[in-house]
Amino acid sequence: MTKLPLYEKVGYAMGDAAANLVWRGALAYLAVFYTDTFGLTAAAAAMLFLVVRLSDGVTDIVMGMVADRTNTRWGKFRPWILWSTPFLALFMVLCFTTPDFSYDGKLIYAYVTYIGLTLAYTFNNVPYSALMGVMTPSDTERTSLSGFRFAGAFTGGLLVMGFLPDLVAYFGNGDSAIGYQYSMYLFAALLIALMVITFATTKERVHVAVDETVSLKSELGDLTKNLPFIILPLLAMTLFFYYRNIYSGLFFFAVMGTMWVVIKRLINNTSDDMSGAKRDMVNLLTNKPWLILLGMGFLTMMFNGIKYGVIAYYFKYHVGDELMAGKYFIALLLVSILGALCTSTLSKKFGKRNLFILSLVISGLFTIAFYWVPKGNITAIFTLGCAAEFFAAMMPTLFFTMLGDSADYSEWKNGRRATGLIYSAGTFVQKTGGGFAGALVLVVLGSYGYNGMDPSTVEASLPGMQILMSWIPAAFAFAGAALMMFYPLTSEQNRQISDELIQRHASVTAS
Repeated sequence: MTKLPLYEKVGYAMGDAAANLVWRGALAYLAVFYTDTFGLTAAAAAMLFLVVRLSDGVTDIVMGMVADRTNTRWGKFRPWILWSTPFLALFMVLCFTTPDFSYDGKLIYAYVTYIGLTLAYTFNNVPYSALMGVMTPSDTERTSLSGFRFAGAFTGGLLVMGFLPDLVAYFGNGDSAIGYQYSMYLFAALLIALMVITFATTKERVHVAVDETVSLKSELGDLTKNLPFIILPLLAMTLFFYYRNIYSGLFFFAVMGTMWVVIKRLINNTSDDMSGAKRDMVNLLTNKPWLILLGMGFLTMMFNGIKYGVIAYYFKYHVGDELMAGKYFIALLLVSILGALCTSTLSKKFGKRNLFILSLVISGLFTIAFYWVPKGNITAIFTLGCAAEFFAAMMPTLFFTMLGDSADYSEWKNGRRATGLIYSAGTFVQKTGGGFAGALVLVVLGSYGYNGMDPSTVEASLPGMQILMSWIPAAFAFAGAALMMFYPLTSEQNRQISDELIQRHASVTAS
């Protein structure tokens, strides 16, 4: 077993602290920035969040394939962290910049910069997530590393979510557009410094041979032929989610039915002349742990994304204290750090699967209780929020360490290991879930008539904010708990698989 030194775990955590200056931090305010400062309607912002998810379905998978086939003296995944960082910092600033354009010009600008941000995040975070799978072959060490990772993630999120309202007020001096822009300059500089630390302090130890018989160009060409099977389901889901009518429903079910037939044929194809990309795809589609985790990534991000997406609105209008949102975020993220660090210990006692189910059910119950909190009762809001967040923080920690287990399972079962592809799917469903969560917040608010530029619409939208803080996210938590009941890998099986793979790698090295 490869035990990682403390400095390397902390160094790895710095990468997610940097990424979550964007992912958990800045994006928590992006919806309210678009509607209340930038000037988009709730409906237009919701469609923006949904449309961008279509590009993520392709780019995450492509990035996973590219990273798996990258070979440098720094490894497969670490170089991408370094190369992508300047672009991630740049688009973080651009997304929170308000140009003096017409409404249509602003809308186009928002699409370009938000797509740029998600692409930069893909180039950075898919390799970063996959890096955890090759730093150590030990599943217990990966669980510990995942705890450090998400402690770092919550710390990065804390810096933005906790202090952004005050920084906007300080830098903007009454002009929120300037305040947001200058605040992002500060966080972008910090992001670059933290990513450099991660690159410098981590090491890739699990070395997997690349199939040199097939070029990356041909693999990408093979993927291009199958792009409709990636894009169409996302398009169908997006249309059904946004329009919710008989036509979008029929399109959704027709596409999903067709996909089911295509996938069954692909799985049943046993020919020896399949390309590496197709073999990897078949391996994934027959990997039950990975398929369940794919659903879990979406459901847990819907749960957490909805809660975080409505907080800025909830405190600004339901509580009546916009700056209090920053203090609430700080409280949540401090509790999140504790929850992430406790995950490794608790998973050893209960097992990852059982702990995942418990965290979903308990956090969901605390979240539902928000529905009965009297308006403006700060003590109840903070108490329930922190209680729910302690268990919610375990979800992403468990999710990413279990993705590593599913990569081990795939290699053990099929003799091929596509770590980047497995983790890219994980980051893809998380980004998809985050996009749908942000869109759902705006769709619900829009259904109550909310318009961020018209104060007269606020009162009617308060009930929508209340259910977005309670019943709606809790429904996704309970759905996730039900799905997790079918997860097949036990702690004992993970240990057996890990030990056998270590023996395989040792025999290959010796020969």
